[in-house]
Amino acid sequence: MTELFLNIDFLLILILFFAGVLSFSISTISGGGGALMLIPLLNFIVGTSKTAPIINLGAFISRPSRIIIFWKNIVWKVFWYYVPSAMLGAVIAAYFFSEMKIAWLQIIIALFLISTFFQYRFGKKERSFPVRLWHFIPLGFLVSIVGTFTGGMGPILNPFYLNAGITKEELVGTKAANSFFLGIAQISSYTFFGILNTELWIYGITLGIGATFGNLIGKKLLAKMSNLLFRKLVILIMVISGVLLLIKAVLSLS
Repeated sequence: MTELFLNIDFLLILILFFAGVLSFSISTISGGGGALMLIPLLNFIVGTSKTAPIINLGAFISRPSRIIIFWKNIVWKVFWYYVPSAMLGAVIAAYFFSEMKIAWLQIIIALFLISTFFQYRFGKKERSFPVRLWHFIPLGFLVSIVGTFTGGMGPILNPFYLNAGITKEELVGTKAANSFFLGIAQISSYTFFGILNTELWIYGITLGIGATFGNLIGKKLLAKMSNLLFRKLVILIMVISGVLLLIKAVLSLS
């Protein structure tokens, strides 16, 4: 136990806590993207191989608070279409965690996220393409695979939620419920396949505690926002997330 604490970087713990507070405050008022915003920071300070497990664990720990806060706003019919395929995708991705390269898929997703700026005319349009409930089945599978590898793919779902008529508190609450059960599959699979060690558990829990505070702050800010401002923030975060994801994917190919 003493040896473990000697290996823990306490400055990193402080950084992770405050990074969780800031990124998940922004994430709550913009419909997601907190995990994706943390990827460049964690890649730099802990390395790419540790980033996804830490971020997914931290996000998972923060989700119960978000579910409780937005319980009355969850759209359960979307939940039942999304979660089963997402959990299956997470298990498959964790099994192949260290062996599969998905840079080209990340590039395609990044370009799609960046294109939402034009699809929605920066929030002036409420919807850009039709979405049916069954679309969340393949979406759950695809997003969970990429998110399990990278540590964050929440923003890719936002256009589909918006085009299904789900916005503000409903969007945040529904995503939290979906992501919580996806997180069960991710964390269980990381642990089973030996990806999460004690050090990463400590860092992930720290991030999760900070993210929980961020959820509470974001909830208060979200209640004061209009639907138009929320939609604009969602689009802004999607574009920023797309740029970050594109840079990450291109660097991994070089």
